[in-house]
Amino acid sequence: MRIAQAMEALPQVPARIGRWAWRRVRGLNRWQWLLIVAITWYVWHFTYTSLRVHYGMGSSAYDFGLYDQGVWLMSRFKAPFVTLMGRNLFADHGSLILFFVVPLYWVVPGAGTLFFLQSVGLAGGAIPVYLLAKRRMGSEPIAALLGILFLLHPALSWTNLEEFHPDAFLPLLVGFAIYFAIEARWRPFVIFAVLSLLVKEDVMLVMAPLGVWIALRRDRTIGVVTVIFSMAFFFFDTTMLQQLSGKAFPNSWRVPFGGPEGLIAEAITRPGNVLTYLLAEGRPWYLWQLTFPFVWLFLRSPDIAAISAVVVISNVVSNYGYQHQIQYHYTVVALPALALATVWGISRLSSEWRKRALIAITIATVWSAYLWADLPHGRSEGPRWTPSHPVAMEAQELIDLVPPDAVVSAHYAITAHLTRREQIYMFPNPFATSMYGTHATLFPEGRRLPEADEVEYVFIQPLLPDNFVEVWLREQGAFELYAQNNSWQLWKRR
Repeated sequence: MRIAQAMEALPQVPARIGRWAWRRVRGLNRWQWLLIVAITWYVWHFTYTSLRVHYGMGSSAYDFGLYDQGVWLMSRFKAPFVTLMGRNLFADHGSLILFFVVPLYWVVPGAGTLFFLQSVGLAGGAIPVYLLAKRRMGSEPIAALLGILFLLHPALSWTNLEEFHPDAFLPLLVGFAIYFAIEARWRPFVIFAVLSLLVKEDVMLVMAPLGVWIALRRDRTIGVVTVIFSMAFFFFDTTMLQQLSGKAFPNSWRVPFGGPEGLIAEAITRPGNVLTYLLAEGRPWYLWQLTFPFVWLFLRSPDIAAISAVVVISNVVSNYGYQHQIQYHYTVVALPALALATVWGISRLSSEWRKRALIAITIATVWSAYLWADLPHGRSEGPRWTPSHPVAMEAQELIDLVPPDAVVSAHYAITAHLTRREQIYMFPNPFATSMYGTHATLFPEGRRLPEADEVEYVFIQPLLPDNFVEVWLREQGAFELYAQNNSWQLWKRR
């Protein structure tokens, strides 16, 4: 009887959902609409711009191609062994969050899907900022303003145009995890905390400090469990999941002075060397660009800001230069805690000082966006080719000639347009291994792999780099020139 009643009610479900959605939309005020418009513009602009960069030959095997191929393989129920890098997708990073992208690849596989999701993840970080500001200050205009200002942080736009990285989901996921922890709403907190950890193994550097904050400020048990679970997930990622390719990808080399032990020993015995190191390679400038848009108001809530302290310190200490530049994705994981701490800090001010703080943060953020963000009409808007660039148009001419299931070895920028297949290699792979495999001892540079005999098409430039010329001269006899233009050559196996 109950089943029959449920079946009768089933056709009414879409109508009920529609009525609920309509009530929610009608209940929005003008400030909420303003934030929605700002987020929508952000998502549209950066999805559109990312696609133009992509079709203007601005994407590559690393960092777009490997994700596109890995997700496509999973959507076809195949193991995500990414031939572009010679290892399993999850041996590079434990980005299990990508499983949620797979169903979309059943419907709309391609660059647009990844770039749209990336823009949503980055722009979505404005929502918890808005919610906390509204809760703490009871002002819709202030909440909308702070949410919009979050969208203007320079690190956000640069990450959005740095091809594709799962880290882009963190402003939304970590932002909500911190927000729900502040509000002591534990069920949604658990959901967003787990989703955050699924993005990447080093999210532990934020989630474990968040667990400490929860233990000290909200609930000791939940906080301790959060710390333990975050560390366990990190251990699982780095010692089990990443073994899928035979050996985890090593990152300990990024710690200076020979690793963590060497850094500690150097700090104790020769602290001057460590200080000189920390002042070099633009590290103070990185901290300035990261923190100036907030006018350091997060210091009025140091406990929340400290949730990002470990990851900021690790970025500064790292000898991997990309980590201490706001132009790369390593910074966005630190933004949610700094932004929410800023909101909390402003809410602690008196009415008069709050107005001054809001004016200061608005001026600082807008000025920072103009100087350092990759935004339209800004001083740092990056130069890039459009799809109408002659080299890009000539590339597309030959890309259209490659069969969808062919085994291909191609120029690194071309690979990004041929990724949805089982075997795609970044030339000179697999004829001579270059940046291939998990570790140098597994695939030494220059080794010819057995898969080289399976390659059906080679897509290269007429003038190869000097270190690739000898490789191609050795292999060229097995291929004939199939098509060419001023910029590209497409060779087919005889």
